[in-house]
Amino acid sequence: MANPSKWIQRARATTYSQSATALQRTALLKRSMNFRFATLHDSHLLAELNHQLIRDEGHRNRMTVPELEERMHAWLSGEYRAVLMEKPDAVIAYALFCEHEEEIYLRQLFVVREHRRCGIGRAVVELLRSQVWPKHKRLTVSVLVNNLGAVAFWRAVGYHDYCLTLEIVPKHAAEDGTHPAS
Repeated sequence: MANPSKWIQRARATTYSQSATALQRTALLKRSMNFRFATLHDSHLLAELNHQLIRDEGHRNRMTVPELEERMHAWLSGEYRAVLMEKPDAVIAYALFCEHEEEIYLRQLFVVREHRRCGIGRAVVELLRSQVWPKHKRLTVSVLVNNLGAVAFWRAVGYHDYCLTLEIVPKHAAEDGTHPAS
């Protein structure tokens, strides 16, 4: 029978090596990221990313990409601003927020699927807090209560529970799926 302690040592070394490689990839990706403020010309790209976000978080919003593009265009023409995180060949994340007198409301934060779970979301929040948002304002974000991964993420980056919105969905809307999109 093999020595169990040697097997454990080998497993730990392999896990450490894999973790170190993942950390190196993440550090390299973060160093190669740039950010820029979105323009109205980015409305279609942001709509496509928003469509992925809606599906991934399990939101009941049924808007199409063209509808989302129209909405995004209106938001960017109004009080919202968006920041795009890019690596040399692609957008990897975005944040959409609205600044009020005493608060910054983060409406959306999205990291593309292949770049999740490697610190990009945390890096985006750190960038927003250090280079984009004023430091004297309260920061708020809304999270679907069933999106436990997002709830854990927001708590891990410093947000605290404040409000829980409850609703009664009209019976006909719940049955036929026509509840208004938010």
